[in-house]
Amino acid sequence: MTALSKIDMMKATRLTREGRLKEAMAVLRGSFSSVPRDDAEGVAPESPAARRSPILDMVPPSPGNGGSWTSTDTHAAGRPWDISQSRIPEALRGFLARVGQPGSARGCDGMVEPAVARGPAPLPDGAQFEEHSFANESGRRAYKLYVPSGYNGQALPLVIMLHGCTQSPDDFAAGTRMNDLAEEQTFLVAYPAQAQSANVSKCWNWFRTVDQRRDQGEPSLIAGITRQIMRDFSVRSECVYVAGLSAGGAAAAIMGSTYPDLYAAIGVHSGLACGAASDIPSAFAAMRQGGSIPGRTHRRSGTSVPTIVFHGDGDTTVHPVNGDQVIAHSKTAADLRTSVSRGETAGGISYTRTVQSDQSGRPLLEQWVLHGVGHAWSGGNAAGSYTEPRGPDASREMMRFFLQHRATAASLG
Repeated sequence: MTALSKIDMMKATRLTREGRLKEAMAVLRGSFSSVPRDDAEGVAPESPAARRSPILDMVPPSPGNGGSWTSTDTHAAGRPWDISQSRIPEALRGFLARVGQPGSARGCDGMVEPAVARGPAPLPDGAQFEEHSFANESGRRAYKLYVPSGYNGQALPLVIMLHGCTQSPDDFAAGTRMNDLAEEQTFLVAYPAQAQSANVSKCWNWFRTVDQRRDQGEPSLIAGITRQIMRDFSVRSECVYVAGLSAGGAAAAIMGSTYPDLYAAIGVHSGLACGAASDIPSAFAAMRQGGSIPGRTHRRSGTSVPTIVFHGDGDTTVHPVNGDQVIAHSKTAADLRTSVSRGETAGGISYTRTVQSDQSGRPLLEQWVLHGVGHAWSGGNAAGSYTEPRGPDASREMMRFFLQHRATAASLG
């Protein structure tokens, strides 16, 4: 009999999904109490990649945390729920990863996740959505690039989309519907894929200082992907943008801070400011209560790019104060004019939109606070994970904001 067949799978699954992790672990460990740790059938030693790749988000929902994916009390103690750090045999790590992944239950803050895996949506005639890769001294990353059917070699805007933890380019494309928008408005959109070897939950490592610096780590890979597309396709170099969700939103903020000459504007959805954390403990602290607002040391030449932020005020995974801090970090002028408007979508989601413009009336900062919304892409499609379909269309609003801005100097080297 294999080791996994001895486990009360239904009970362990139920406890894990309810967030009762200690009890679930007791069930799992009890089933293995008589099995040697590293040499039992189907059990492999912990891999070096698992040891160095912490899970930053997300912990499954439970009644105790309001039905939200969030960090648990063990985070406050400085030890996140990280199955790789618990030295659980490989087979059990795989089981726990599966029950916490999109598709196994309602997910992030109770928002809609796909119940079953779906194939990619059919492409319009003449459109392409293909995988490519880029490599440099920091490593290699795959990415998917959507080329709309209206592309005939003319120069187009380019949007880089950075997914959240546990997501993939296909999942993120489905959830944000950015490919549909690219087809409608005729622009290129790319989705870099975080490697699981770099982070076990496929989170961008926004909390590591090496991944917050120009020409180093993951920023160099994302910028390299951007420049590779600019070389291989006809791109309007002054109209290149980057956006992301959660860990991807934090990575987008980093790209705006470190490559203001490359990106004309950025979009941060449910993310954190560049430099909000520098290690694992400060990452969880920033997610719970916001980070210390970083100074200009993370900016190249003290410059910043126009920024649009979406954040739900019901987000218990990344505290909504982080949205304020992204705006504060992006603000370089004190004399901006502020206008505030409020509204409600047909789906019943109310919001407050704050726009800060320069003296000529050009909007430089735009912040959407989504009332009652958790950690999910606003206005997204339920075909993707971590979406709130009832909210304002974040993808469309980001593109509206982006296309108002042009970079003054684009780096193509």
